[in-house]
Amino acid sequence: MMHESVFEYLKPTVDQLKTMADVRSDFRVFADSLSHTLPDGADKDHVMRLLRTCAMWANVAITRNDDGSPRD
Repeated sequence: MMHESVFEYLKPTVDQLKTMADVRSDFRVFADSLSHTLPDGADKDHVMRLLRTCAMWANVAITRNDDGSPRD
């Protein structure tokens, strides 16, 4: 069963915001590397979209437990 707040906005803590910024920076470095390495085309576009999805899910992992409850 998912936590009752799983679909609600969860304001990150100050520490979580710092972690999120660090993770976004890491994703940006990887995305820039891929952008310069991969040939242009549909596959590269797909990779970049999936990377963006991964970055967003990383934020969820930082702020929530497996059941969707807020992480302390």
